[in-house]
Amino acid sequence: MGMDQIRRWESGALAHAVSDPFGQGPLPWLRGGEYYFDDTGHIIPWYVDPVVAPAGSRVPPPRRPGPRTADDVHCQIKGFASASAVAPGEALDFRITVDPPQQFAVDVYRIGHYGGVGAAKITTSPRLSGIVQPPPLTADRTVSCHHWWLSWRLQVPAHWSTGAYVAVLTTADGYRSHIPFTVRDTNPADLLLVLPDITWQAYNLYPEDGHTGASLYHAWDENGRLLGEEGAATTVSFDRPYAGAGLPLHVGHAYDFIRWAERYGYDLAYAEARDLHAGRIDPARYRGMVFPGHDEYWSHAMRRAVEDARDGGTSMVFLSANTMYWQIELAPSPAGPDHLLTCRKRRGPGRSALWRDMTPPEQQLLGIQYAGRVPEPAPLVVRNADHWLWEATGAGEGDELPGLVAGEADRYYPRTALPQHTRRILLAHSPYADSEGRRRHQETSLYRAPSGALVFASGTFAWSPALDRPGHVDARIQRATANLLDRICKRG
Repeated sequence: MGMDQIRRWESGALAHAVSDPFGQGPLPWLRGGEYYFDDTGHIIPWYVDPVVAPAGSRVPPPRRPGPRTADDVHCQIKGFASASAVAPGEALDFRITVDPPQQFAVDVYRIGHYGGVGAAKITTSPRLSGIVQPPPLTADRTVSCHHWWLSWRLQVPAHWSTGAYVAVLTTADGYRSHIPFTVRDTNPADLLLVLPDITWQAYNLYPEDGHTGASLYHAWDENGRLLGEEGAATTVSFDRPYAGAGLPLHVGHAYDFIRWAERYGYDLAYAEARDLHAGRIDPARYRGMVFPGHDEYWSHAMRRAVEDARDGGTSMVFLSANTMYWQIELAPSPAGPDHLLTCRKRRGPGRSALWRDMTPPEQQLLGIQYAGRVPEPAPLVVRNADHWLWEATGAGEGDELPGLVAGEADRYYPRTALPQHTRRILLAHSPYADSEGRRRHQETSLYRAPSGALVFASGTFAWSPALDRPGHVDARIQRATANLLDRICKRG
């Protein structure tokens, strides 16, 4: 098995054919100063994806070499948590494999602005003894590691802030992997940030080893070739590490929003999609709910909870595209409730699992719905520039915001019913070419529900990265988002 194949699988992006130009995003804890070595010995800035680092770039020497990323072929260090969201005072169990067996440590970081650093180290484990865990269990393409032995238990202190956290695993010989998790609480806040852990798991191909792993998109055949959806899993487990570096493919979108929102002092609470599904969220505690990234897979319970919240006066902010596209089911595993994710898509008899093939389609919540992939970034074209969303942004009617239509896009479907509303407006109408060169368009939507709740849908993957992603920041999008959140939070 060649090193080129291993590196290709590490990223996960090519395996899933994901047209997300933003990926996992900056990892500030990789910083050994401002630069580090990648796996080939080249020096690159901490915020640049090694896959796309410019060839021959001249940069200052690093202060110290950075870590080496563990992969799914050798599994130098890989792990997962017993739950992806916990409350202060609860315990989180980590199950970790280390090959060859050796000591390792866990550094826990909280994502935030932190003076531009992007994260802060909260605690560090003692030195731990690593073992080689048993191989993953597989059943009809479903891969699970629920049988792994406990490696470390983190008792989350009562004083920890709600937020998005990452456990960074590092072996004695310098290999590194990650385990994301969320600390939630039930205290009221202006805004509830809902992290899309269900969609993250749907794309997880762990282990990307050429024969075992499977996601809802891909699996391997007996010759190590990557199969498409026709051969993929219909059920995937949360009881396993994330492929490659151990972070979900689209996690960067959420982290971009978090850094920006915490920088400007928005009052945030945190939860995950499975919390929404399980009824652990009381929308009445929040003025608005924010869905910051790619959030493609929804259960009936999730949709019902969000529609009830909107109808009760809680505003909704969707900062991506392709939201609520597939209908899913969650079921228990030996490790606990809601640990198995099933989406049957179009295979076999029965109805399609697409929300738009059901009643009601997703446009009746979002105001727009998925239009397709955007192979090359295109400008977002401003419409209705006199609307308060564009106030003080400097954007005029027909202005083009470069690169702001990217990854995937939504639009309004005239033949599909709209949600009940007292006001509705489209704030962008942006042409782009699809993969076959056909002219398509993207739209950004805002409507006011009869309850008074605002529902905003950006209709593009590029909105959250424009808030705080190095090289992608757009001040007009930053101000427009602030105008929206300030209105929801009653700041102005």
